[in-house]
Amino acid sequence: MVDVNAWLNDLLAGNKIFTPATMAHYWEGLVTTTQLVFVSLIIGLVLAVPLAIMRSSKRKWISLPVYAYTYVFRGTPLLIQLYIIYYGVVFFDGIQESFLWPIFREAFYPALIAFTLNTAAYTTEIFRGAIKATSKGEIEAARAYGMSESLLMRRIVIPSAFRRALPAYGNEVIFMLHASAIASVVTLMDLTGAARYVYSRFYTPFEPFLFVALIYLCLTFAILFFFRFLEKRLLAHLPSQSA
Repeated sequence: MVDVNAWLNDLLAGNKIFTPATMAHYWEGLVTTTQLVFVSLIIGLVLAVPLAIMRSSKRKWISLPVYAYTYVFRGTPLLIQLYIIYYGVVFFDGIQESFLWPIFREAFYPALIAFTLNTAAYTTEIFRGAIKATSKGEIEAARAYGMSESLLMRRIVIPSAFRRALPAYGNEVIFMLHASAIASVVTLMDLTGAARYVYSRFYTPFEPFLFVALIYLCLTFAILFFFRFLEKRLLAHLPSQSA
């Protein structure tokens, strides 16, 4: 049985679990998690926009490869994808002698590649659905003004699709933040890895993981607040948003 009163007294007294050394590990984990999630989301978003346009194409030879990519990465666990990229790449002949080895040797970059490919697949489908939902009236009006297909896509379809996709994309950002907790399985010192280190050193399962859970919770609320702000700014013209 856990002595709750003793645990609370130790926690309030500021025991050895929250020393400057352990807090430095938590800070390192926070920085690593933020970098991993932020960079993967940015690269994934950049990749997802052209992939969503290709996925929406009526030409099968353009849309089918993108469909296959999104199907594979959305249909398999992110943890398996991370294992394949981190552990499987070393089995390619000559990889350790190539210029790519400094990238794959460090745990951060295989994790970044796995996270980027995963979020790009989900974001592609989110934007594809938003593109398909574009009003035909908007497209016909733009064509009536003589817009080319590329200009129509830049001026009308993409901005409109981005506004519609914003709520779903906000959920994807939160999902990636929570999924980043698996990065510690490839020796990456993220937030979960920092909590695991403190636990292994002091054999205290509650304090480090509860503290990290609180950090994740604060980050989640910050993301929710940011996307709610964006939704109010970008969707203020809609009756449902202005009501």
